This record gives sequence, structure tokens and C-alpha cells, in this order.
Amino acid sequence: MTGADASPPPLPQGARAEPVAPASLVGWGADDQLAVLRLFAQGCETDPPLRQGAASPPALPALCSKAASLLAAGDVSPDSARRFFADNFAFWRIRPAGAERGFMTGYFEPEFEGSLVRSDAFPTPLYGRPTDLVTKMPGDDWPGLDPALTSARRTAGGLEPFPDRAAIEEGALIGQGLEILFMRDPVDRFVLQVQGSGRIRLPDGKVTRLVYAGRNGHPYTSLGRELSRRENIPPEQMTMDKLIARLKADASFARELIRLNRSFVFFARNDALPPDSGPIGGAGLPLTPLRSIAVDRSLWPYGMPAWIETEIPDGKGGSAKLARLMLAQDTGTAIVGPARIDLFVGSGAEAGHRAGLVRHPVDFVVLWPR
Repeated sequence: MTGADASPPPLPQGARAEPVAPASLVGWGADDQLAVLRLFAQGCETDPPLRQGAASPPALPALCSKAASLLAAGDVSPDSARRFFADNFAFWRIRPAGAERGFMTGYFEPEFEGSLVRSDAFPTPLYGRPTDLVTKMPGDDWPGLDPALTSARRTAGGLEPFPDRAAIEEGALIGQGLEILFMRDPVDRFVLQVQGSGRIRLPDGKVTRLVYAGRNGHPYTSLGRELSRRENIPPEQMTMDKLIARLKADASFARELIRLNRSFVFFARNDALPPDSGPIGGAGLPLTPLRSIAVDRSLWPYGMPAWIETEIPDGKGGSAKLARLMLAQDTGTAIVGPARIDLFVGSGAEAGHRAGLVRHPVDFVVLWPR
């Protein structure tokens, strides 16, 4: 059964949705859809989610509940899990405007050393969410403000732009008691903000987890793209490892380049997360390595299953085919477009190295509720 008997998902102008039969997907019969069904049954998103996403089609939350009921009954096999997705969803291959395939990058949960108190070794503050920060919600109209702003500052005279990264680094938040911990340098903080979550190992050996709590609303600027332009490095050769090494080698250069990204992310500590749990994504649920993806939250709802076919670097100079069912459980400022995804690779340095190598075309097939 294809999507020919169902309505396609709404798409921006120029993008196309083509119906696909599940059986025609390479690897569909070999994937572990039961593992994805278990993740799907945990819910489409929390209420409220960590970051507001596109409205779900009415059938999607109901299908999450249906999956939970099936698992609770205990009569679910890999084959029946596969049938659940094939019977309840229409499959649509998404073609972005002007291209046949989408584009995939990777991200990870980093781990850094840090401290709950400022010291010479840990001078760089990480801030919690300011009380006067207002996040723009779908349908909000902020007359007089740049439409590109996604957050603002509430003042007695109304909303105004929140301080950008340079202003924050120069002290715009000092005296508000927002510091939640301190890191070694601005480069570590920048990496943490790009990834949106992280683990901080404290001097006593304990680990505290950090989750996204908001951002100042200014546009995101890719430092990798800017470094490629400045130093004539082919974009396909620019990895996160190379960017970090360049920033770590020159503190003055790092300060100047990082400030080009006016976006600034705020965090909250969540020490209730089990050590073996993935970080919390935009949907408010833990992420699963190589099963969770970040999508454009203005286009796709959280909890949406999607099939991807691509290649993924192994981190050792090679690569492997990756064809499997995913769940849209996260979002990111740089993830824009109907076939643009960010693959959660895992936690720690090895995952970070591998994630930094992911810059691959991808076949992106959305499973849209019938």
C-alpha cells in the first residue's frame, strides 16, 4: 500500500512528496522496527515540549497511544511492528526544491570538565534562562521587531531585542544570578551551545547533565562555513574537529570568530537523567543514537517516523550504508528545509568525532498518518 490513497504532508513551495511502497525501500525488511515502535510508544512529545514544534496531525498522538497499547498487550513481534508502520502511515519521499535528495549532518552530546564555582581554571560562565526572556510562539506578532528574531526581552516599555552574544560576553547578564556553572573557555561553551545539550564532569568526579532552556533569538551563523571562506578550506573538508582545533589554537581569533554567531543558548541542569540515558531533545524526550533526528520544527511535528537512506562515516576513515527507521525528536536553528535533517550520533568524544564527519546527501521518506 502506498501513499496514493492518502493525502501528502503539507510542504513549502517547490518541494515535492512522492508516494513510496514500504516494500520498495532497501533494507525495510531487515530493520528493527520493533525498537522504533518502543520509542514511538513513549509518546510524540512532552506537554509542553522543550521547544515548540509544528502542530501534529490529529492522528499522530493517537497512533503513539495505539503503539503503547499494543506493547502493553505483549503480543508484538518484529513483523507486527513492521506492519504497524506500514498499515497506519503513508510513505512519502520528500524532494526539496531544486534537488532530488535531502542533506544530513550529525550532532552529539559532548562531555566537558567544569565547575559549579568560578575559578582561574573555569572562568567561562554558562547561564540559565533569564526571567525576562520571551520565546516567540507560532502565530505571535511582534510589530516593530525584526521578523527573524525568535526570542525577545520583556521590558516595562514592551518587547525589545535580547542582547546578542557579544553583549552577553561583555556583561549584559552580570548581576542577575544566572550562572549555573563555569567552563574552561568560550570554545567549550560554543560547542555545547551548538549541540544543545551536554555532560559536565565536576572536580569531584560527579557528572551533571545540561538541557536546552532557550536562546536569545538572534540568527545562527555557521562558524565552520565562515572559517572555510576565510581560510579557503573546501566545505567538504571542514569538520567540527578542525574548527575546534583552529579555535583552541588562538584565543583572540576564537573570540572574534565566535562572536559572529550572535545566537546564544541558555541551559538548565537535570541531574535526574540516568547516566545511560540520551540527552533530552526538543520534543522533551531522551534521544537514541542513530534513531533520533532533528528536523525543521516549523515544518515537521515531533514524533513523526521517517525512513532514511544514506551513508554514515565510521570515524576511522570508512563509511557504511545507513537505511533505517528514525523518529523526529529534536530540532535545531540550522536545520531548515523539508529534507534537511541532523542525525543524533551519541555521547562523548568518539561520537563527536564521528558526528563532525557527517555531511551527506540523504533519501528522506516521511511516514505521514493516514
